[in-house]
Amino acid sequence: MDWVYRCYIGKNLDKLAENDEEIKNDLKRVERLVMVALWCIQEDASLRPTMKKVTQMLEGVIEVSVPPCPWNYSSS
Repeated sequence: MDWVYRCYIGKNLDKLAENDEEIKNDLKRVERLVMVALWCIQEDASLRPTMKKVTQMLEGVIEVSVPPCPWNYSSS
């Protein structure tokens, strides 16, 4: 997922679908799916959305806010 996060931050989501024209034609949807996925894999469990909220985000009922970096890179 590190590569996916870098593609998301760098606005290069088209790299996730290099050989799939159907996906390339719907990058807004891909962006929403990636954002939801990044929320779901947050290292800090308290930041992860409930399944109800995930469903609402996927259905477009609620907006998906920009997810933070899912990994804590600080060294101890």
